[in-house]
Amino acid sequence: MATEPTNPTISGEERRVIFASSLGTIFEWYDFYLYATLATFFAAKFFPPGNDTAALLASLATYAAGFLVRPFGALVFGRIGDLVGRKYTFLVTISVMGVSTFGVGLLPSYETIGLAAPLVLTLLRLLQGLALGGEYGGAVIYVAEHSRQDRRGYSTSWIQTTATIGFFLSLLIIGVCRGLLFSKQEFAGWGWRVPFWFSLILLAFSLYIRLRLHESPVFLRIKEENRVSKQPLTDSFLRYPNVKYVVLALFGAVAGQGVVWYTGQFYVLFFLQNTLQVDWLTVYLLLGAALLLGTPMFVVFGRLSDKIGRVKIIATGCLLAAILYFPVFKGLTHYANPALETFRERTAITVAAEDCGFHVFTTANTVYSACDRVTDLLTKRGVSFESKPGVAGQPVVVTLGGGGASASGAAVPDKELARWTPDKNPNDKDSKYLKALEDELKARGYPGPAASEQINYVAVLALLVVLILLVTMVYGPIAALLVELFPAKIRYTSMSLPYHLANGWIGGLLPLVATAMAASSGDIYHGLWYPVVVAVITTIVGISFLRDAKPGFNIND
Repeated sequence: MATEPTNPTISGEERRVIFASSLGTIFEWYDFYLYATLATFFAAKFFPPGNDTAALLASLATYAAGFLVRPFGALVFGRIGDLVGRKYTFLVTISVMGVSTFGVGLLPSYETIGLAAPLVLTLLRLLQGLALGGEYGGAVIYVAEHSRQDRRGYSTSWIQTTATIGFFLSLLIIGVCRGLLFSKQEFAGWGWRVPFWFSLILLAFSLYIRLRLHESPVFLRIKEENRVSKQPLTDSFLRYPNVKYVVLALFGAVAGQGVVWYTGQFYVLFFLQNTLQVDWLTVYLLLGAALLLGTPMFVVFGRLSDKIGRVKIIATGCLLAAILYFPVFKGLTHYANPALETFRERTAITVAAEDCGFHVFTTANTVYSACDRVTDLLTKRGVSFESKPGVAGQPVVVTLGGGGASASGAAVPDKELARWTPDKNPNDKDSKYLKALEDELKARGYPGPAASEQINYVAVLALLVVLILLVTMVYGPIAALLVELFPAKIRYTSMSLPYHLANGWIGGLLPLVATAMAASSGDIYHGLWYPVVVAVITTIVGISFLRDAKPGFNIND
């Protein structure tokens, strides 16, 4: 096997490749994450009214739809990339992404076109997911195939920064629109469309930059030598040992990377806004600051992986995530909304019912039971509760006790709320029972939204930085590891599928699954078990079975 020569400096061509590939990928991530950033807002804009938790879950389900199709985009565009070339493929993917994102900005609301709104929104999200399924692999491989082994982790880590920078850019553009350009009413009415329209400008700029690039030298070489795979799907997934490396890459690296990524940047966004009820602008500013502070560490860990290996860093990041998630999220509650933490600790709540439903995809005809409406109210307030078997003759019985105290500090006795009386409209938010429950929560000192004067901004920022640092540990070296696992002739197909299975299904579904787990269990931290378990599995599999490329590895082979 031929070895690659070393060179202590990066050539001008490598810099141009890194810059052009990274810039285009930043814009593509910006497009994809606009929806994620506005997911809580879209719950009211594009989905049937009646149950805010169900609408949020439906919004997150549509958000997750874009992730579900990413592996299919990886198969389609990965095959094209291995047959036709890297450059052509990621020109197509960025075009599909830009046009579908612009389409979201043109979409009428549920109030205007009814169920067609969530259906078309889902279709556009599917197109976004297909495009992203092909984009990432092309950009990473293109950079890696222009780089040498002794700095491949460093070079590809710049691509790894693009997802976080794209997320930050989406926060920035939305924040400017919501906070500076439009009033609250204007943004809710039509101003939310502007960030999506802006993607058309980014698309034009990205295409201009990428059209000036040349094809990957590695692909040109294997094409000249007639080594291009005629059946990249078969060679990738039905031939040994390649299929073994696909499975190991999935469970030993990118599954853990996926859950750490989406916990540290998206689930925490929903947790702070929805569960802890911190003002959206405060959340955007704190998370944006954490992203700015943490993003350089992608490059640091990418460069470190060139020296000590990729697997060690990724496995360590997953293990630390599994250890730290529960204390970090409990710390966020303590420092972001301490009054809510105090209320939760002194007020035990149980919900006894037999007909609690679980609604993810809702329509205007969805009927919510008494239990659904009670748990919706409690979940929206960030209050934990324990589910109990139903009481005969009562649709739902809520008991508040456990040493509760009023806002003034006076002791409040345990109280059982029963005698649910069905309203004429089963989805009416103004139920007398719900009003009584709301009044009882307030009587026991429920604090409501996080008070700005009680937020410890420095501590919350520090905890967010910890989450971002975990993201950089697992994500910085992952591209170089995946590129080096697979031969050049099937590299695009082979690495794209496990990456997008992990990030599209295992990681991408995390905000939906974790939110649903917390809502159904009544414990606001219960959803964290999902990333913790996956991160532990990845640590074990990665350390046990994955190995870094040997010195002298030739990326042309």
